[in-house]
Formats: sequence, C-alpha cells, structure tokens
Amino acid sequence: MALTSPRRSALADQVIAQLRNQITAGEWPVGSRIPTEPELVEQLGVARNTVREAVRALAHNGLLDIRQGSGTYVVATSELAGVMHRRFADADPRHVAELRSTLESSAARLAAMRRTDRDLRQLDTLMARREASWETGDTEAFVAADATLHLAVVAASHNDVLTELYADLNDLLRDYLRGDVGPRLRPEDYMDHGRLVEAIRAGDAETASSEAAGHALKCLRDRIRASRHGATA
Repeated sequence: MALTSPRRSALADQVIAQLRNQITAGEWPVGSRIPTEPELVEQLGVARNTVREAVRALAHNGLLDIRQGSGTYVVATSELAGVMHRRFADADPRHVAELRSTLESSAARLAAMRRTDRDLRQLDTLMARREASWETGDTEAFVAADATLHLAVVAASHNDVLTELYADLNDLLRDYLRGDVGPRLRPEDYMDHGRLVEAIRAGDAETASSEAAGHALKCLRDRIRASRHGATA
C-alpha cells in the first residue's frame, strides 16, 4: 500500500494560525516564553493534544523552541525568519557584521534620498524610545528598541525587497546584539545614533551610509576586543 500524508485537523490549523498571529503581531516577542500548555488549553478552549500539535508544528517551522524543563520560547517572527535563524545562528560573527553593515549602509543611503515626513517622525519616536530604554538599564528593552530603530531606517528606504529581507534577518541580528550588549548596559558601550538620523533628515546620503556602516563594524570590533581580553584574562 502506498503511503499517504496524514491530514492535520482543521482545528489544529486554526490553533496554529492563532499562535502564529500572536507571534507576528508582537504579542509574544522574540525571546519571550509563551503560555504553558495548560494555559493555552484554557485560553483556546481546545484539547491538550491539539495545542501540543500546533506548538510542535510551529517549532518545526522555526518560530518556537521547545526547551525541556524550561518552556517554549519564541525564536523567530516568521517561517523564513526561522529558517534564517537556524541557518546562520552559528555563522562567523565577522560575516554577520559585514552583511549587516552592507544592508544597513545601502538602506540608510536610500532613506536619506527617499524619507518622508512620516518616516522622520517615526525615527524621532524610536530614537527617544531607544534612549529611554538605555536609561532604565533594561537590556532586553534596549535590544528591542535598538533593533526596531534599525528596522525603521531600512523601511525608510522604501525598498520593499530590502525591507523584507532585513526583517527576516532581524531576529538573528537581535541575538548578535544581545551578545554585543552583554548582561548589563555600560555607559562606555553606548553608541549614539543621532548622527545617522540627522543625516537622513538632512538628505545627506553619504553621511547616512557611512554612519550606518560604522555601527555594525564597531560592534564587531568591540566583540573581538572583548573576546581577546577574555582569552588573556
């Protein structure tokens, strides 16, 4: 007898869609732990097996990570982002920094030429949020605010393909930023992004491009310096 693929129930597909929507809408940010299985059963009003099937499906697709004894965590905001995260999680940090520098530099150049008043208002809002999160000392809040600001710069390029590509890499880049920032925010590590935003506002494509390129490469230099210091300590 020929094998046939088992059909997933319509109910399980509905639960998968609901959980995916929670993730893509930002209700459960990357790095956060989703509700426990019993909690999901109660919230969704479905059987435990249906919840378990949906969670496993999203884990298989790369959106969730099931950690025995700890819980289930969001690791990506889309299936493609999940693929990117798995594919490049162990990549050479130098190569990731160079990719980020290339993408953000090109996007900032385009943003300086194409930004709208709405883009500038958004950048100002996100800059203020980034600075406020730094003042709180909350590492995860700062990582989220910084990543959102960079994504807004790319979005201001008004290149949909570039924006989508960067968004799919954003979860991976957040992981690297967490590593760059470390467990606590130190004053000497603060990197001002004001010149980048002002260059975009002024329509100065060269300065915007240079500022954006330099941010990722400085993070790389700091990471290498810290690694060498750790090796000799």
